[in-house]
Amino acid sequence: MNHLSLKQDRSAEWPPPKRRRRGRLFRLGVALFCLLIAAGGAAFYVYQGLQPPNGERTVKTVTIPSGSSVREIGRLLEEQGLIRNADLFAYYAKYQGIGSRLQAGTYQFQTGATVDEILLAMAQGKIVVNSVRFTVPEGWNVEQIADHLAQKGLVDKAEFLREVEQGSFPEFPFVAAIPKTEGRKYRLEGYLFPETYEVKKGASAHEIIAKMLAQFQKEWQPEWTETLKQRNMTMDEAVRLASIVEREVVVDKERPIVAGVYYNRLREGWLLQADATVQFVLGKQRDRLTYDDLKVNSPYNTYKHPGLPPGPIANPGRASLEAVVHPAQHDYFFYVTKKDGSSEHYFSRTLAEHQANDAKSRGN
Repeated sequence: MNHLSLKQDRSAEWPPPKRRRRGRLFRLGVALFCLLIAAGGAAFYVYQGLQPPNGERTVKTVTIPSGSSVREIGRLLEEQGLIRNADLFAYYAKYQGIGSRLQAGTYQFQTGATVDEILLAMAQGKIVVNSVRFTVPEGWNVEQIADHLAQKGLVDKAEFLREVEQGSFPEFPFVAAIPKTEGRKYRLEGYLFPETYEVKKGASAHEIIAKMLAQFQKEWQPEWTETLKQRNMTMDEAVRLASIVEREVVVDKERPIVAGVYYNRLREGWLLQADATVQFVLGKQRDRLTYDDLKVNSPYNTYKHPGLPPGPIANPGRASLEAVVHPAQHDYFFYVTKKDGSSEHYFSRTLAEHQANDAKSRGN
């Protein structure tokens, strides 16, 4: 019984411990080998995926919109044949800690450039200068803007003026609200906001005008509309008055004062008698207007016609717009240039004071 029991105990340990250990080591070795093969395969996949695509060497232009994610940038680059795999590009950029530094803009890359070269260029913002800058000064009118843009080769003047009159801009509600006043010269006069602009090369007249209207919309504060309503004045009427202030005043601190002068005249039913409106009709700037100039027959001539002109005479800047929304409160009805080189004015309440100031001005 003891022999049988011993034999049964030995059979219960099959396979022997040494053979079991060798089996486990073998399986572990196989698993490690498989892991190494998998890791090597993954590394090779990543390495291959980050290599430049094969093919003929050409230069590709790609535009990265503002706000694009790293993955979206990768897709744009992959579509242009500049990288093999957008997902690997995104992972690699994040791994390198450079993903958040990629800048929007238009780039030119040669096919065959490495991922590192592309990432470095985009992190440094080495964009292609594919745009044109131009400046519209405060107080320019539509024709001056059209001439300037035509001289720079950006637009055809006739096409630009046609867009000013007939172009459709439904994205800007204030354009639809511009009244069709009889005698108004240009529909969008006053709304092409003076600013320095950057547009893509080849931009159309419509696109350029839309950019300027967008800037006007950005500058116009919603509370201004409510303030003007309390004065029974529309946006367009405010723009008309602001265009006069823009052309009459050089020193910003005087804009609210001059705006107040015109409000006082409008309230009392006086003629505005703004020289700038006559200059607009004459079509050129003159140092001094003659009495014959003041008699020119035009609805824009505020020496002959009461109230505001039928349209703006220029495109006012923010300071003039704000001056009309928030004019200075005073009882001045007249002003005259000091003629002392300061570009400032003497202000007066009565005609007698005005005549005295005018004499002082001539003395200067």
